[in-house]
Amino acid sequence: VQLQASGGGLVQAGGSLRLSCAASGLTFSRYALAWFRQAPGKERDLVATISRSGGIRYAEPVKGRFTISRDNAKKTMYLQMDSLKPEDTALYFCAAKHSILTATYYSLADYEHWGQGTLVTVSS
Repeated sequence: VQLQASGGGLVQAGGSLRLSCAASGLTFSRYALAWFRQAPGKERDLVATISRSGGIRYAEPVKGRFTISRDNAKKTMYLQMDSLKPEDTALYFCAAKHSILTATYYSLADYEHWGQGTLVTVSS
């Protein structure tokens, strides 16, 4: 199983980025997915989750600014990030967990597979 995150970069505050997470070696549609992020010197925190059935949850700091989505045919998950703030600066990781249809998972420990991370830097 491999998850490949991409799309990070340097952007000014107020700008947008779209992250992608391409999966291989797994039946993508059978997995719940999530984005986490880790800022320098801090713990890895949940950003957003999407279940197999498309149920979505966001962390409070990103509600209304970020949009998570998945394309099962392309085996890819996305994170559209708008109105970016300097506090969004972090290494962003995608994660996957084999799950039942509607289940949503919030903890790092729940996820079986992880991507390598893509760096997002937001300048003020």
